[in-house]
Amino acid sequence: MMRQVFLVAYWLVWIGLPAQVEAGSPPCVPFSEAGKYIGSHKCVSGKVVHVEAGDKGVHFVDFCEDHAHCPFSVVVFAGDLRHVGDIRDLAGREIQIHGDIREYDGHAEIILERVGQLQGEAARIPPLPKDYDVEPRGHYSAGKFSKPKRTTTYKKKKAPPPANVIWDSQGQEAEPD
Repeated sequence: MMRQVFLVAYWLVWIGLPAQVEAGSPPCVPFSEAGKYIGSHKCVSGKVVHVEAGDKGVHFVDFCEDHAHCPFSVVVFAGDLRHVGDIRDLAGREIQIHGDIREYDGHAEIILERVGQLQGEAARIPPLPKDYDVEPRGHYSAGKFSKPKRTTTYKKKKAPPPANVIWDSQGQEAEPD
């Protein structure tokens, strides 16, 4: 019975229900001040300007028009999209996200790994469509079939006899005249 209670509690924490609203929890900091809290676990809030897909399926939730000059962003790796959902739905919405604030390339960021990190209306994003391809078009390769390579054994070749040698009738080397 105790194990079942623990598993249910763990599952609720994983999907984020208890993290939705906790009494006495500190308010979220605006995204512009997130750089002050690098290395700590905080709630960051702001309005999402756009969601951009990067290389190898990495998605960036940006709070500024120019990603390179924005002080904070949210990063979602391709493998985490199935746990989070269709993050493209966050564009234009005010969100609150909980997580460890890290520094990457001179900017503060939170890595979004599951929908439970989002708070409020942002936590109700739809799941990914079945036909959604994480990789951009033209970059997916399922691999190609090739026959296995044979192992080759090399035989040592005997050195050919010298070209200017004269042989006698018994197969002995004869002296040239």
